[in-house]
Amino acid sequence: MQSEIKVGQRFKFNILSDNPSQERQAVVTRVLSNREEGLGPEVDFYLAYWVEACELPETEAPTTLVFERGIDGNVYFDGRQVTITLLK
Repeated sequence: MQSEIKVGQRFKFNILSDNPSQERQAVVTRVLSNREEGLGPEVDFYLAYWVEACELPETEAPTTLVFERGIDGNVYFDGRQVTITLLK
């Protein structure tokens, strides 16, 4: 599965389990494979790749957000499913 998202790409995301869902924005800082993340081959049955991002607007002490793309086509953040909308 090939990633459409690239370093520097901005995107909006919503955590689907939040009620009401709050839209947030972030920018991609790294896109990693399971191997680059240091995980064994068994993870390939669950996750396709990892995306590290910083939330926007950036603060003095930006927090790194980690998103996982599952082989089911869904995206997860902190174990919760999210929707992602790429921005131009």
